[in-house]
Amino acid sequence: MSLGEAETTGPGEAETTGPGEAGATEPTGVLLAQLGTPASPSTGDVRRYLREFLSDPRVIDLPAPARWLLVNGVIAPFRAPRSARAYREIWQPEGSPLRIHTEALAAALRERLGTRVPVAVGMRYGKPALTDALTELADAGVGRIVVATLYPQHAESSRGTALAAVQAWAASRAASPALAILPPFFAAPGFIESLAAQARPVLEPFRPDQVLLSYHGLPERHVQAADPSRDHCLVHPRCCQQPGATDFCYRAQCFATSRAVAATLGLPLERISTGFQSRLGRARWIGPSTDDLLVSLAGRGVRRLAVLCPSFVADCLETLEEIGIRARARWRELRGEAFALVPCVNASPPFVEFLAGQVEAMAG
Repeated sequence: MSLGEAETTGPGEAETTGPGEAGATEPTGVLLAQLGTPASPSTGDVRRYLREFLSDPRVIDLPAPARWLLVNGVIAPFRAPRSARAYREIWQPEGSPLRIHTEALAAALRERLGTRVPVAVGMRYGKPALTDALTELADAGVGRIVVATLYPQHAESSRGTALAAVQAWAASRAASPALAILPPFFAAPGFIESLAAQARPVLEPFRPDQVLLSYHGLPERHVQAADPSRDHCLVHPRCCQQPGATDFCYRAQCFATSRAVAATLGLPLERISTGFQSRLGRARWIGPSTDDLLVSLAGRGVRRLAVLCPSFVADCLETLEEIGIRARARWRELRGEAFALVPCVNASPPFVEFLAGQVEAMAG
């Protein structure tokens, strides 16, 4: 499902699909859809997770035989031990931080919405599976499911594949609840304010020279494939600022988030930077890269750096280890004096309130 197919009425409105409107006495359920996490930080569990994740053709968009060879012959065998070590750096006694924070968000949303609105967590990869969470909601007798994919910006390799799995589940059933899809919320005021509410207690005492907003990266061909004109994306340096770019372009949506966060925090644009992290493989990825920005910011004399990760709503491997540990160490190597990582929105009250408001508006 493309972004245009998912939200044909505009970025602030939601599509409802399925067999019909929910009945007056049938409750609405909520699916919180996340990317996923290994079952444990062991090499074996991480390898199994990587194989499931990277075998998705929306993630690695190579022909099936080439993708199988790359994942099973190169990435899973060699990357799994390194990734397992990274997971062990952040793993908690209760489990994966991503799952801990997502379950806490579900619990807070249940409390806010009340007992008539069941909330289930589903992982696109790993457990609990999306299909199991959807079946749990359907078995609870809901007439409509609000699908809240926990990705503020739309990319086919994240939000797109989750929506495709949800639609496949619905199509496999003789009858299923109606589906109401939460649109991308990259610039929604409630989401931006929840980011700002997390940032203020860190930024005010820290007093950074520069604030870096680091988003998950994508191969350039992914954003180019999303361009309906096929001749707009990455054609010139300011392409993401063109009217309508945020309708389809993940990179443009990230820059829109950065501008909105800066405005809400009262930061001049020259004091913020936007970068992209988590590169994999040798393909060209969208930039500028977070790694390169660390070098250039240090070279410009920035000494106190604060980092937000607004493409992640829950702290996870990419925020806690890649930024909180590795990027922090790199900043010290570059002779930066201080480094602060702002937590993701997680289960913070403003984000819970934002999601609850979206669910209530979509419940009909």
